[in-house]
Amino acid sequence: MRAIRQYEFGPAEVLRLEEVPDPHPGPGQVRIAVAAAGVHVVDTYIRQSGIGPFGPPELPMTPGREVAGVVDEIGEDVASDWLGRHVVAHLGQASGGYAELAVREVESVQVLPEGTDPAAAVAMIGTGRTTMSILRIARPSSDDVVLVTSAAGGIGALAVQHARNIGATAVGAAGGPLKVGKVRELGADLAVDYTEEGWADRVRDELGRPVSLVLDGAGGAYGRAAFDLIGAGGRIVMYGREFGEHRFTSDDLIDRSVAASVALGPNLLKDVPGGMRQLEDEALAALADGSLNPLVSPPFPLAEAAAAHVALENRQTYGKVVLVP
Repeated sequence: MRAIRQYEFGPAEVLRLEEVPDPHPGPGQVRIAVAAAGVHVVDTYIRQSGIGPFGPPELPMTPGREVAGVVDEIGEDVASDWLGRHVVAHLGQASGGYAELAVREVESVQVLPEGTDPAAAVAMIGTGRTTMSILRIARPSSDDVVLVTSAAGGIGALAVQHARNIGATAVGAAGGPLKVGKVRELGADLAVDYTEEGWADRVRDELGRPVSLVLDGAGGAYGRAAFDLIGAGGRIVMYGREFGEHRFTSDDLIDRSVAASVALGPNLLKDVPGGMRQLEDEALAALADGSLNPLVSPPFPLAEAAAAHVALENRQTYGKVVLVP
């Protein structure tokens, strides 16, 4: 099979397309003929320095932890009716997603209705389950004015949709006309470009009332500006690539009478009731009933994994980034 291999940490060019032996499932495992593989921002950190949520990986490796496709081989003790099923799986701490074939324990595989878009399924098995956890913590209601930063990102796009679904006022902030257009298409009541000067003033003026909940995936100066829009008793939930770079302190929280501030780290998924499987179930159910539709960038061919990493790092993508073998 063809797979992306990495022999050293460094720039995107360390990702190489190679022919490697086909993997075969062991007892209790299935093999998936991959139709779409997810690319996550964490993948870029691991590629660059080996730093990730599970510690440095052993090299050489094949990156990627989210795949969707069809089961084409089963291991011992796996029921034969798994063959031919359309499935999606998060590979957990393992890697191996940037490939034409991937192996996973059958109990960690989710069955999909036929006709499900593999790229959408990949988005929901990873980004979708994270969004479900964020929403559990944030508890948005129909009375909220919800400001989502990085609103054209994978999580942000789902958060905007959820806010609209429950009848909240949804404000989406993103970078550049293309991304702002995507946010508008998602149904946001107000979509703004936070790379433009005075964007926060525009939100304040057009809303005519304070923001009650910020879901901040941008951090830095954008996160700080969003924070300053929160009214008394409001709250902010921080996540994403730069959640550690928020420019406010505990004194700011007191001064602005913010009721709650939560910065979400790597234990986000493990610490919720029901764990990751429950979150996956919720995300995939929302995909199946059409209540949440992930935003997906135009897919990259598997051979262009390095280009996908560069585009993601340079914020040239929107929604979920996927590779197609």
